[in-house]
Amino acid sequence: MTLFPLNPALAATFPPPVMEARRWLDGVVFPPERPLINVSQAAPVDPPPEPLRRAIAEAALTNPAAHLYGPVLGLDDLRLELAHQWSEAYGGTIHRRQVAITQGCNQAFCAVMATLAGPGDEILLPTPWYFNHKMWLDMSSVKAVPLATGPDLLPDPEHAAALITPRTRAIVLVTPNNPGGVEYPATLVRAFYDLAQARGLALILDETYRDFDARSGAPHDLFTDPDWDERLIHLYSFSKAYRLTGHRVGAIVASESRLAEVEKFLDTVAICPNQLGQIAALWGMRNLRQWVAGERAEILARRKAMTEGLATLPGWRTLGCGAYFAYVEHPSPQPSPEFAQRLVKEAGVLLLPGTMFMPSDDPAGQRQLRIAFANVDAAGIAQLMERLAQATP
Repeated sequence: MTLFPLNPALAATFPPPVMEARRWLDGVVFPPERPLINVSQAAPVDPPPEPLRRAIAEAALTNPAAHLYGPVLGLDDLRLELAHQWSEAYGGTIHRRQVAITQGCNQAFCAVMATLAGPGDEILLPTPWYFNHKMWLDMSSVKAVPLATGPDLLPDPEHAAALITPRTRAIVLVTPNNPGGVEYPATLVRAFYDLAQARGLALILDETYRDFDARSGAPHDLFTDPDWDERLIHLYSFSKAYRLTGHRVGAIVASESRLAEVEKFLDTVAICPNQLGQIAALWGMRNLRQWVAGERAEILARRKAMTEGLATLPGWRTLGCGAYFAYVEHPSPQPSPEFAQRLVKEAGVLLLPGTMFMPSDDPAGQRQLRIAFANVDAAGIAQLMERLAQATP
């Protein structure tokens, strides 16, 4: 019985997929000789490197301001550092005033969307989509318009153009992609930027996993446009590069006028970003470039192991593999939700079904799975392949 009113938009939003999948573990016993292989969530499980932890501890002990409210849009030094490093990396010009720090990249997305769209408006999301993006749009009564991708998981600008209506407010791209793992070519990103410009839309470019892109150099040239901030909104997360998931530090790069509206949202929701997390992110940006390069090299090695391992599984098809993710088609006759739950019990593997990343009426999700491999080393990946092979008819 419902005792209190409930927001119908929230009630209609699907449960958090990672939490739902974790409930599949209830009552399942994993013997010591075959522990659970958890490839369901894209987050580092190891703590930050010791020098960064020492920097956090030092700030906590000696910096009184680390325990107080700070600027709503984040610490000036961190905003300036990101603006400087991004200008250098992308070959463009980004100013401190065009950077805001948020409580993680999810909050960055929510804050930006709050400035762009209201009930009844539309946002184009390529499918498979990042489920938290879809969840926020549902909660906000904003329509997520699925932009189907091809067998290479790359969206088509011409197809996107055909989906634009007078209610469309933005196009969202995630590259390297979650959940697909694919890296969008610079020419494709530019084509979507040109489309957004021609149709008066915002282009939201979520580059949470930019630190693990297999390509060298800038992944796109959008920041080289002198007026990039009229159309582009860039999102980033410090969580993956510096293992700061629990500290919740993300960023928005956009126009000053857009960030003035973002400030209203952030002040209402969190007042300011986590101070210790920001101090850690700044220290990491200034001191851990080589360490991050090593992390990238390790992720790329795991990507190679995943690609090679999946190629040995009869009937499996790799659709995309990169950053933290492999996105695959499975050969089981069971739909992916049932197959994924069977893998927990029979193979000791927890991963997510494609239905969690697709519209409910899209049958492709029933054949697809996402494997978040960033926390599994080469030996673990080999063991994962053995278990998947044994569990597949």
